[in-house]
Amino acid sequence: MTLIYFILILGVIVLIHEFGHFIFAKKAGIYVYEFSIGMGPRIFKWTRKNDETEYSIRLIPIGGFVQMAGEEVEDDKSIPKNKKFGTKTFGQKFMTVIAGIMNNFILAILLFFIIALISGAPQNKAIIGEISEDYPAYTSGLKTGDRILKINGKNAKTYDTLALELQVNNGKKIEMEVDRNGKTKTINLTPKKEKQDGQTVYKYGFTITDEVETGLFASLKYAFTKTFSLLHQMILIIAYLVTGNLNLTALSGPVGIYSIVGTAASSGILSILSLTALLSVNVGFINLLPLPAFDGGRLLFIIIEKIKGKPVDPRLENTIHSIGFFLLMALMLLITYNDIIRLIK
Repeated sequence: MTLIYFILILGVIVLIHEFGHFIFAKKAGIYVYEFSIGMGPRIFKWTRKNDETEYSIRLIPIGGFVQMAGEEVEDDKSIPKNKKFGTKTFGQKFMTVIAGIMNNFILAILLFFIIALISGAPQNKAIIGEISEDYPAYTSGLKTGDRILKINGKNAKTYDTLALELQVNNGKKIEMEVDRNGKTKTINLTPKKEKQDGQTVYKYGFTITDEVETGLFASLKYAFTKTFSLLHQMILIIAYLVTGNLNLTALSGPVGIYSIVGTAASSGILSILSLTALLSVNVGFINLLPLPAFDGGRLLFIIIEKIKGKPVDPRLENTIHSIGFFLLMALMLLITYNDIIRLIK
């Protein structure tokens, strides 16, 4: 069942992403050779009447693509010039490329909205809940109801930013600023070292409140604020990776995601929906990065073309994207290796 959920979750996320590219390509009058879910060898394909596009399912259920005329290095003379990607207006090309990212964010907002309607909208504020007597939080002066503001001077007002700051400072003494009845207090905490399932863990001894709000408006508000909170968290993660505060072992690839899917599946359908929303935000954000092989890289070339007033040499652009794809695969292999080692340990 974990494998089935894994394939379904990634399949839905990729389908929604590529469907965005596909719809706006068709709307712009771009000739689409193929709409594919999955990568690698093709295992199934079909066509529709009066539609040039081949719809495919490929063997490896990770990724997918929309192959459009005008993106290839060698010019396809059989396709009319006005149906090629490069001949379209700046707005048409921009929307065709960014539509996949937009769809991922829309999917996440929709799923978070459904979750909140069913189980209530969790408040995303970092407010102290229970405090355990056997841990440092109990003797530090921390109180239930304190609202966390900062960790070591960094913003930690939301659950998502707090979780990231605690991960960055894992095992370290932290200085926590909290708001208590309108007054700012400074709390110093040194985590307690423990062994859990054979792993060394560090615990401060406090939880965050799990209060929820109900209703249509509360659910809608949560859907948007949660999505933007995760985007903010991911921007911070990139910054911490660049500065060295986080290393690549903190990231997960397909193997790590597979293990997380198994955990989510055992917790019920809402956990699966929540994981799908989280991964959809991840896919959208990663594709937004202005790097070769990502949608953000393609957007960057479209913007450069607009500024220059003429297209970038297709051979140069494809070479840069190919190098970027090779580096991306190398990074994926490294992350997958780390995932496997983590599972073995």
